[in-house]
Amino acid sequence: MSRLPRKALVTGGAGFIGHHLLRALLEAGLDVRVLDNLSSGSEASMPERADFLRGDILNPQDVAAAMSGCDIVYHLAGNANGTLSVENPRLDFEANAVGTFNLLEAALAGEVRRFVYVSSASVYGIPRRFPIDEEHPLSPFVPYGASKLVGERYCRTYLDTYGLSSVIARPFCVYGPGENPELALVEVGRYLRWHLNGATIQVVGDADRKTRDFVHVDDVVRGLLVLAERGEAGEAYNIGSGEETSMRQLADLVGSFTNLVVDLAEIQEVMEDTYRLVASISKLTHLGYSPTMSLERGVRQLVEEMGESPALPTGSTIFHPGQAAEE
Repeated sequence: MSRLPRKALVTGGAGFIGHHLLRALLEAGLDVRVLDNLSSGSEASMPERADFLRGDILNPQDVAAAMSGCDIVYHLAGNANGTLSVENPRLDFEANAVGTFNLLEAALAGEVRRFVYVSSASVYGIPRRFPIDEEHPLSPFVPYGASKLVGERYCRTYLDTYGLSSVIARPFCVYGPGENPELALVEVGRYLRWHLNGATIQVVGDADRKTRDFVHVDDVVRGLLVLAERGEAGEAYNIGSGEETSMRQLADLVGSFTNLVVDLAEIQEVMEDTYRLVASISKLTHLGYSPTMSLERGVRQLVEEMGESPALPTGSTIFHPGQAAEE
């Protein structure tokens, strides 16, 4: 961290990944400002040493005020929920595409030294090869992936046209403490919340053929810090564990840390995302990144943190209007 600038802006710093990143930056001794509209987080989660501004990335005045005096930006704000993007594609586009444009404009005007854009593995769409490296074709099939890809394109354009040094992160399936159960769709937390309440674990698709790369939020933060310091401007980098886990393996792992019988139900009427989604992380490991949190350790910690009856997940995973994947 010694070569990083000393004043950072974290958009979405009250959100899931954002508040973990915020704490890591503060622990490293940086001055940190947060811009967040609190749509998915809480001001109560803000450490006292953080300079918190409640505002919206869709408001250029809010963005300009937050950017003032900062020399590095970690841009995490926006919509991170694929179902919401299906239900309200305009909201998703404005939050992710227009919001990112506003940040880039302000970063350019403010002579920011580094812009770290948090995109998503959703930009790849349905995998055509395995594991997925950064040269994989980009063909998102839900609005969320498309809006994140627009942000990527604008980051590259602002580098090529104006010289704004930006780097792109593509996290895979992020899990860990502090998720909002009303919004989070990654299976680790959802399966745990169902199971700890004695409810059925609902698998969207085929439990054996659907696999994912689950990466702990602490490792994602570690990857973002590496990219801020050593990522090549204009390049995109996967952030994952590099490990493949099927939904059945995940459910079995969840059950191994409790005294409850695993009750699993497959929803095979919805098969759009039954595929292997696992990251090649060699590009990022060459910069010094190394994931340290195994899925077994991460699940064990979440079991301890959630307790016996955590809040149940409330969001559904859908790919078409009117589709109900979970009940």
